[in-house]
Amino acid sequence: MPRPLRTPFPGTASATIRGDTVLTALTPIVWGTTYLVTSELLPPGHPLFAALMRALPAGLLALLLARTLPRGAWWWRSLVLGTLNIGAFFPLLFIAAEELPGGVAATLAAIQPLVVALLAVVVLAEPPSWGRILWGLAGVAGVALVVLGPGAGLSLLGVVAGLLGASATALGIVLTKHWGQPVGVGPVGFAGWQLTAGGLVMLLLTAAFEGAPARIDAPAIGGYLWLGLLGGLLAYSLWFRGIARLPVTATALLVLLSPLTAAVLGMVVLGERFTPVQALGFALALIALTAGQLPGRPTARASTLKPMPDRSTPTAQEVTS
Repeated sequence: MPRPLRTPFPGTASATIRGDTVLTALTPIVWGTTYLVTSELLPPGHPLFAALMRALPAGLLALLLARTLPRGAWWWRSLVLGTLNIGAFFPLLFIAAEELPGGVAATLAAIQPLVVALLAVVVLAEPPSWGRILWGLAGVAGVALVVLGPGAGLSLLGVVAGLLGASATALGIVLTKHWGQPVGVGPVGFAGWQLTAGGLVMLLLTAAFEGAPARIDAPAIGGYLWLGLLGGLLAYSLWFRGIARLPVTATALLVLLSPLTAAVLGMVVLGERFTPVQALGFALALIALTAGQLPGRPTARASTLKPMPDRSTPTAQEVTS
């Protein structure tokens, strides 16, 4: 008689999702250190060069480690994803930071989960996740309470750049989920494709508009290594791994950890103080991103944790050859 199939232990799937969520959450936490590293270690006035050093060396290192290049449609897909997630996002982020107070720029960036939720309906054909949309609104409100000051001003150019930056990365996240990952390519190799593509876009922008700093000292070298190895290679590898395994809107809500981490580091390292209103906003944002990880009601059209199949992915024979 055939042996009965063994069912997984109760809670195994939930434990796996929790573990994937914790690993993915490390990415926005690492990204939250960018402001402190940039302001304290890097040469001022060269944000595009800093973005270039965060992306291109990490991408080339990832390609060397993974020893895998794109095939077929993945050449142009990698360019699209790398441009959306890195090559376009970084310049728009820096324009917003130049034109707006830091709190306003951070609040605009926090709308990304809302854009992801809307794009998931259009691109992934998912039913609207109203609960996560509401928690996304609560998260934006929480971040705003943490980072917005009483004298925050607005600039049309800065607002447009902030909204476009959040929308670019939101579309990049949704397309990453939609296209999945090719067979035989791990998170490091997949991140390497996008970091290299985005880094090449940044190289053109940096050469055209900014150039390199006249002097790079030892603290700056340490800052660039931190941004490249941890903020680039490690963070994006974990991020794309999480997008492939977790619900896309829930993953996007984890981005709220980035401004919260920056605020905590400002308090711990730079001696800044939290007001009661900021503490309330911090708690609200944490509650929102935590509640957004709770599973919604199952639906027939809900996306699964597996990436979508792709015609351009190599076969098992190609992978082993």
